[in-house]
Amino acid sequence: MDCDVWLVPLVDALCHNPENPFRDELAAYDAALVGQGLPAVPVRTWQPGTAEVRLAGAFDHESLHYLRRAYLLHRTGFPVTPVERLGEDYDRLLETFEAAAQFSHLVWHYDHAGAYLPIDFPQPLMDDPLPQEGGPLGSSLGMLRELEDLAPYIGVDLLDPPRPTPTYDGAPFARERFVWATLYAAAQESVTLGAMVVFA
Repeated sequence: MDCDVWLVPLVDALCHNPENPFRDELAAYDAALVGQGLPAVPVRTWQPGTAEVRLAGAFDHESLHYLRRAYLLHRTGFPVTPVERLGEDYDRLLETFEAAAQFSHLVWHYDHAGAYLPIDFPQPLMDDPLPQEGGPLGSSLGMLRELEDLAPYIGVDLLDPPRPTPTYDGAPFARERFVWATLYAAAQESVTLGAMVVFA
């Protein structure tokens, strides 16, 4: 697996700790959000059991690109079709539809770094003072909406969503559904618990 997806609780015991490893990133996120007229990073009061940083799941970069390819096809009005080998298909789509991609929380994000916050804003934030190595800052709610929008086109029933278990069995959209399930579960917990989703 190339990309680990972590859930980082936004609680005062962690966020206001001088030894918090995310201290600089959170300060930059605050500045970027406030600069766009948005609320700062929401920090809740610590309760027992609410400050545990934990791994929500993992997937390989190529499978993530399969899912992003499907969403870009859907977003730009093309049929969402399965593909056996990705090749350069995703890179060509991303280059052709870069303007549309920049409005997507699911697509316009680094594969191996960056965060999603439980705040609703229309498109990923990309401007200074965000750290360059972290890439754009996404919204968990925005990603959740995009995943729900894509679901029926890759065979996902939102009334009975798949569990985030890898199933590379050759079925159409198997890899897409695996990554979808991992991100959907993480985004739901981010919104419900007030946690930050971090790619690493």
